[in-house]
Amino acid sequence: MEGTIYSLIPAVLMLILVLLTRKLLLSLGTGIVVGALLIHEFRVMATLEQIWIVFRDIFYGENGWNLSNLYLLAFLILLGMMTVVMTASGGSKAFGEWAIQKVKTRRGAQLIPSLLGVFIFIDDYFNSLAVGQIARPVTDRYKVSRAKLAYFIDSTSAPITVITPISSWGAYIIGTLGSIFITLEVTEFQPLEAFVKMVPFNMYAFAAMLLVFLVVMFNIDIGSMKTHEKRAVKTGELLDPNKPKMASDDQTASQVNKYGKIYHLLIPILVLILTTVSAMFITGYAATGQEATILTMFENTDVNFSLFIGGLLSVMIAFIMYVMLPGAKTSSWKVITDGTLSMLPAIYILILAWMIGSIIDVIDTGGYLASLVEQLAFNVNYLALLLFVVAGFMALATGTSWGTFGIMLPIAAQIAVVYDVELILPAMAAVLAGSVFGDHCSPISDTSILSSTGAGSNHIDHVMTQLPYAFISAFASIMGYWVFGLTGQVLLSLIVTLFMVTVTVILIKMIQSKST
Repeated sequence: MEGTIYSLIPAVLMLILVLLTRKLLLSLGTGIVVGALLIHEFRVMATLEQIWIVFRDIFYGENGWNLSNLYLLAFLILLGMMTVVMTASGGSKAFGEWAIQKVKTRRGAQLIPSLLGVFIFIDDYFNSLAVGQIARPVTDRYKVSRAKLAYFIDSTSAPITVITPISSWGAYIIGTLGSIFITLEVTEFQPLEAFVKMVPFNMYAFAAMLLVFLVVMFNIDIGSMKTHEKRAVKTGELLDPNKPKMASDDQTASQVNKYGKIYHLLIPILVLILTTVSAMFITGYAATGQEATILTMFENTDVNFSLFIGGLLSVMIAFIMYVMLPGAKTSSWKVITDGTLSMLPAIYILILAWMIGSIIDVIDTGGYLASLVEQLAFNVNYLALLLFVVAGFMALATGTSWGTFGIMLPIAAQIAVVYDVELILPAMAAVLAGSVFGDHCSPISDTSILSSTGAGSNHIDHVMTQLPYAFISAFASIMGYWVFGLTGQVLLSLIVTLFMVTVTVILIKMIQSKST
């Protein structure tokens, strides 16, 4: 079954079930079981053993404790605790009241997460969670649905980090390019130079970020997003009332301290940002040594450990500030329990997403899709277009951008070198763009899961509301790569991509205006 057309079954089945049932945990669990059955040719005991192994390896593998996963899970719990404390202290409420005075419109409230998503480019995980914490009090005050907030976060975090050299993504990609160039004996480009030159070819990243701001400016709500936004504006319900809310939303609502100030929210968040960024530099320097540069430090940094350290210190600061307030009611034990409960849905989804990702890796879904590309006969001028589509489907099926990078970047480079070394940069940039697109569409994408978590949104609601916007950006990108295949002009292709996004938004706005 491995590396054959049957390897697509777990991913495709999972995606179909998500669309039909809207029950993500059930869909993920079914994909895991079916994948394990296929791996072991329907032998029940071997299947159960495989499921146990992929679950165990999340926490403890052959090389000992999987500290990276444990740090991330611990950080999610700490983030829940910090949210509980900032709410109970009255910091979130005070910030929201201040924002009402400074941010005069609902459009302005939506610009906050959009701009922060672009400015906080250091890491997609950090972006997703930090932007949510900062922007949520403001967007809540202006009745912006949590699904829309999650869209703003998700559609800026990965797109900005994938085109920024000074980021965890940029460092990883630059390191990957270096090894590919050495293997293929490519001497025309240096890794950093190649990364910078690839940026204009990343059509989807620019299309997705432009669309975010156009959605804010023109108030474009399409698909199920329209339902969420109408409900939020009319009733104040930021989440679907028929679905469970975050535990912290309800359990601290009646415990808000009336003496809370804005700094009870801002100081913990600043501590989180400064500590996390500092820890990223420190761990990167420690892993690199005396010859460390900014790029090598980002390439070798321990992001999840840095998040854990930042989360731990910010929770401690937030709690100390809270207990010093008059009439503080929330106990340390309640902070722990409420914070943990609020993050359990995200943790369940993340663990199952990691499990199905491991199953998909064993059954070699990515390898099968990559082999199809190598076997296809096509006009080499449209190599970038083909790779964008294939990388998008691979990231959708596997739920990982970085995994798709690892599989598809070497293949894209190999194919390009055979025909024309000048095609290597657009080919690899198209892989990066397609991977981010697929990641935006996948319910098992860790970035999408964390964007839902940061926004306090139901995860499947976030995935379903983001899909139409991702497809608009993808369609515009396809047109851009098509123009590049025709002309070979990257600037013209990027202009066409952005033009297509803008025209689509204007047409949607005209249709919406006529219908009202």
